[in-house]
Amino acid sequence: MGSRSAGAAMSEGRPVLIDADAMLGRHPRRDVGGGTVAELLAAMDRVGIAEAVVGNTTSWLHDPARGNRELLALVDGQPRLSPCWVMLPDTCGETGGAAGFADTAVASGVRAVRAFPRDHGYDLAGTDTAAVLAALESVRLPLLLDAGQITWAAVERISCDHPGLRIVVGGAGYRMLRQIAGVLGRTAYVSVGLADLSSHLGLEWLAERFGAGRLVFGTGAPYRDPAEAVTRLLWSELGEAEVAAIGAGNLRRLLRREVKVA
Repeated sequence: MGSRSAGAAMSEGRPVLIDADAMLGRHPRRDVGGGTVAELLAAMDRVGIAEAVVGNTTSWLHDPARGNRELLALVDGQPRLSPCWVMLPDTCGETGGAAGFADTAVASGVRAVRAFPRDHGYDLAGTDTAAVLAALESVRLPLLLDAGQITWAAVERISCDHPGLRIVVGGAGYRMLRQIAGVLGRTAYVSVGLADLSSHLGLEWLAERFGAGRLVFGTGAPYRDPAEAVTRLLWSELGEAEVAAIGAGNLRRLLRREVKVA
């Protein structure tokens, strides 16, 4: 544990923070630590993050099916960490079929799914992934993406084709606000993550134009220092209610998997 715990931070009146964008596992080319549970929890304690939705580097850079299974063991007995699996298209039969993948994820306690279409060599907005995205939509599992893995035009197509699918795009950098604004204006369930949302007052501008409900706290840890996103939110010019919604409330709503009654 770090020198200050999430509980201590919250007792000082700070808002609850839940990280939607964190990873476990050692990266083979980046010197960002061992990627252990203990390291992640210590980093969370250092900056006052209460919980995190975490993926596995193995699922991203090696074998998604194996990495997804390993992730469940890594977070077992860790109430502050919720698993996020990595999806693939159903073309090669690697994940047990579209419906099987989604149903198994829900039964295993998976709270969200990530996609790395650029690194894994497929078109997330294409025909090959339609069945998997429909399955995620049906069980209300949010889809987490990094802006470097997909175009905003493709994000918009996916949202239009799967109107019940909740999508969070992180890693936006500082030159995407025009593209982000267009997509947010034309879609209902696309949100922007805070990791690397580094345009000057970009967070405040997006909250004013589209509402704080379209923004989700995420750090990109361990590849980005989580203090970056924490500072961006807590030192922003937003009001307390907006900070609370972005820090935890919006993600909690996305993770509930609310099913609409016909």
